[in-house]
Parts: sequence; C-alpha cells; structure tokens
Amino acid sequence: MKLLHASLCLISLLLILPSIFAASSSEDFDFFYFVQQWPGSYCDTQRSCCFPTSGKPAADFGIHGLWPNYKDGTYPSNCDNTKPFDSSSISDLISSMQKSWPTLACPSGSGETFWEHEWEKHGTCSESVIDQYEYFQTALNLKQRTDLLGALTKAGINPDGKSYSIESIRDSIKESTGFTPWIQCNTDESGNSQLYQVYLCVARSGTGFIECPVFPRGKCGEEINFPSF
Repeated sequence: MKLLHASLCLISLLLILPSIFAASSSEDFDFFYFVQQWPGSYCDTQRSCCFPTSGKPAADFGIHGLWPNYKDGTYPSNCDNTKPFDSSSISDLISSMQKSWPTLACPSGSGETFWEHEWEKHGTCSESVIDQYEYFQTALNLKQRTDLLGALTKAGINPDGKSYSIESIRDSIKESTGFTPWIQCNTDESGNSQLYQVYLCVARSGTGFIECPVFPRGKCGEEINFPSF
C-alpha cells in the first residue's frame, strides 16, 4: 500500500513539473532588450531580402523584437509552449505591426510567421509581466517613443551609403533617447561593416527605458556604412 501511494505521488509530481518549470522560466528575467533593425542593412547582404505581402516597408528602423534578458548576459527562451501565438488576439494591432514590425524574410509573407517566432521564443518568457496582447502593444509603444532615424539625420548621419563613426551614431541616439544604445553591425555583399540593429534596454515592467545592465557581445568597426533602403 505504501509503495502504491509513493508511486502515485511520484507520477503526480512528474505531471506537474513541466508546468512548474514553465511558470518559473516565464517569470525569471531582469530586463528587456528592445531591438530595432535598419531594413537597408538587412537587405544589403548576400542573403538579400523579400518585401512583405503588404508592400515595401518605409525607409525607417523597424522592430525586430522585445527580448527578456538576464543581467549576466544570458536569456530565457521558449518558456511556455501552452501559449501559442494567436493572431486573432491582436487583430487591432496588425495594421500598426505591418508598419512598425515588418518582415523582410524570404519568401514574402504577411509578418505572422515573424511575429509568431518572436512571441514563442521571447514573448512567452515575459508572461509574468505582460500577456500576449500587451507584449506586442508594449513593443509598438516603445517604437513610438524612439525616432532613431530622426535622431541620426538630425546629427547629419543619413542612409546614403556613406561611412560614419560608430561613436557619432551612438552619441546621437543617446542624446535623443536619454539612454546608451548598443549598436550591432553586419556586413554587406562586399564585406563592409554596416549599421544593422540598435538595442535599447527596457525595465522589467516594460514601462520605460533604462541604462543597460549588460550589452551583448560583438562590436563594430570605428567607421561603419549606413546603406540606403
């Protein structure tokens, strides 16, 4: 009888462990990276790009994602497979997402595959703070609060294929946003380093920007290209 009771307890524990781990994973993070990408640099690579089915995006920085992170530089991912992406739950945001969060992957798509990936890999890890609707709405709100292209052009840094110092790019964004960005570069078809993505850090609550506790690894050259789109 005792053996049967112990066996039943073990089975019950094994059944609830996945949900316990999923819940703890979704709660355990310190801050967000809010990442925006320059479409010209995404497309100006050997893999090229495909415009979404809604048409060519505007020549502006677009959202890549809102990513929960730890202060040690690591990050959680795919935290809750019981909460799949549901486009019907964000139907009133789709128009804004097509404009501010466009896909550039090939083959051409509506954007839903991109958004699904971002939610399931990153968004599910923030469920203790924001639900699926709030996750996408928060990213859109953060985008409205930052005008990266405006900050750069105001400083005379234009998407014209010319080279600019990484320091001037960083400083102009910090002057505009009030916070230090991290700049990610990629390389064009000729192997030249170019401005690809801008990371800003966001408080765990998702309500505002903060100074980054840690930056990702990698660095750009002192001078980088800013390609047209």
